[in-house]
Amino acid sequence: MIDLDECRFGVERKAWDLAFLAEAEELAGLRRVLRLHLELWGLPGVVYAAQICVTEMVSNVVRHVGPGTPSSLAVSMNGERLRIEVSDPDLRALPTLIRAAGEAEAGRGMALVDGVADRWGVILRGDSKVTWCELATGLRSANDHVEGPQVAKAEAVLGLVGLGAVSAAPRHERLGLTLGREAAIDLIVDLLHWLRAHGCDPDEALDCAQAHFEAAAADPA
Repeated sequence: MIDLDECRFGVERKAWDLAFLAEAEELAGLRRVLRLHLELWGLPGVVYAAQICVTEMVSNVVRHVGPGTPSSLAVSMNGERLRIEVSDPDLRALPTLIRAAGEAEAGRGMALVDGVADRWGVILRGDSKVTWCELATGLRSANDHVEGPQVAKAEAVLGLVGLGAVSAAPRHERLGLTLGREAAIDLIVDLLHWLRAHGCDPDEALDCAQAHFEAAAADPA
């Protein structure tokens, strides 16, 4: 049974992976792809920590296995945690946690991962090594959403306005994100009709709402 306080619509977060050659020049692209996926997953709050982990784990491959090593990045949810894996074919060069002294840069990589991740480790397979880490997301499950007053208010409104199955379904039943998206769009359309009926410009209201949304997203605090 679904927790009564958990999101009824759920967020689908399908695991994905990406093959690449371990080169310093690839890091910016990997960070960008990771950020885009995490934002689509509704997890902007973990982007910075996730990018640090990917940067350091891939740099570890470049430094200790060699530039141009065929590698892969895999990202998934493990319960409420975000899991990141970097694979390479070298079973000998194992990442180790070294506390670098003073201003030394060498050895800081896994220390940075250790500092931002909940946990990390290494898995040896038949033909590859997988360095992994998991980050706390603040979620209650893999398909939960992040908390926030605006999100909570929107879910309450969707439940109160009587939008078909949203109000008819039992409270413990998960409804699916597709239904939630359609219900939210229908509500937006109704609000635009309300604005026009009261002599307001719907396009201006949409522009204003977009500006407010982008400002809040840029500064969630």
